[in-house]
Amino acid sequence: MSTRPTEDRILEVLEEDAQASYAEIASRAEVSKPTVRKYINQLEEDGVIVGYSADVDPKKLSSQTIALVGIDVASERYVEATRALKALEEVESLYTSSGDHMLMAEVRASDGDELGDVIATEILEVEGVTAAHPSFLQERLK
Repeated sequence: MSTRPTEDRILEVLEEDAQASYAEIASRAEVSKPTVRKYINQLEEDGVIVGYSADVDPKKLSSQTIALVGIDVASERYVEATRALKALEEVESLYTSSGDHMLMAEVRASDGDELGDVIATEILEVEGVTAAHPSFLQERLK
């Protein structure tokens, strides 16, 4: 039996395979299926687990371009700008950042031209956004 907390073991399995069954999670985390169900329900309720997703290799997408866009926002408009960016359909995910930019957005578009349009007509039009710096994802390495 592991000395790591049950919650950590369950989350590790889910992060490796979001489609794992309760039985598989229970086996790998060394707990019972009812324990898995209880922890997952609580983690979802507490907002620790915010969703389940598929990892995509951008190089293998023939009909889509994925970019991480560093976004700078005026401090006094941060809350409103963040809400507006979260509401944009093209923004797949949005993160706060301690790096070069205040926010990092995963943006998907059919190609580079459409991505440029999304940045120019959607992201940069959000009140408070002062700059957007895209980095195109090319190949998933891990």
